[in-house]
Amino acid sequence: MSVKNNNKRAYQPNYIPLADFTEGIHRFDLSVSIYSDSEESFVKKLKRSARLVEMTQFLLSRPHTLIPLTTFADRYGAAKSSISEDLVIIKEVFEEEGIGDLQTLAGAAGGVHFIPKMPKEQALVFAKDLCAQLQQKDRILPGGYLYMSDLLGQPSLMNEAGKIFATAFSGKDIDVVMTVETKGIPLAYATGAQLNLPVVLVRRDHQVTEGSAVSINYVSGSQKSIHTMSLSRRALKEKSKVLIVDDFMKAGGTIQGMVDLLDEFDAEVAGVGVLVESGSVESEERLLHDYVSLAMLTAVDPKSKEIFVSPGNYFEA
Repeated sequence: MSVKNNNKRAYQPNYIPLADFTEGIHRFDLSVSIYSDSEESFVKKLKRSARLVEMTQFLLSRPHTLIPLTTFADRYGAAKSSISEDLVIIKEVFEEEGIGDLQTLAGAAGGVHFIPKMPKEQALVFAKDLCAQLQQKDRILPGGYLYMSDLLGQPSLMNEAGKIFATAFSGKDIDVVMTVETKGIPLAYATGAQLNLPVVLVRRDHQVTEGSAVSINYVSGSQKSIHTMSLSRRALKEKSKVLIVDDFMKAGGTIQGMVDLLDEFDAEVAGVGVLVESGSVESEERLLHDYVSLAMLTAVDPKSKEIFVSPGNYFEA
């Protein structure tokens, strides 16, 4: 079913005037994987302003990756002391702009690693914008359902949501991000990218190309109907710590099914994040209580075409 987009305002990150960048350049003109020096062995001779820009991009593209100072020193043919000074500047900007933390690990095996984080205030702005888009009247489908596929297909929106989940679960020990096909896939990959973690997809139906798999039946929390989900035995190592994410949760039957599936792998649930939760479900009917949501759908009135959405439980604390 197609949906008109005449009045829709897609989420867009804030644009920064070119003058801000120019001013900044003049001002500066003065759980963790290991980055391998062998990946890039060439030396770049750059002015400090250009080096700062490239170092920033280098760090942003490698979140949660420990990068030795020698990597930067060899890459730019600069002394470690100069690199350390550059990193102090980058760290200050990251913190001031709410981009994330740049942490330093001392010692021979030390280095720096970038941890993406979004301040609660900035995340709330995102959530309110998401709620405004979800409240557009032409999103109501027959049966009182809400059309969300266009939002799930916006990379900028999913990247911001993924960063919020990465912030919410930054203190957790996580090995993989998991979701069930299909609508939760963009959100799972966005979250995985921010955490630098692989993504595991649970199938509704077993695929021959997946090899041997574990399949279970689960009960839908809202409709009380029985469904099947499966996960390839090769997709997840035993005793893995898993972050589950999904686009929508009503009573939590699907997510509880994934939790039960993880038991078959002797895996541990490190956390659960949902983009939108239904607020129309009574607490005693909800199968899951420990989760993080970014938005809450409280009511949909097909007659008046009114939709009521508010920021989720992540903003209650």
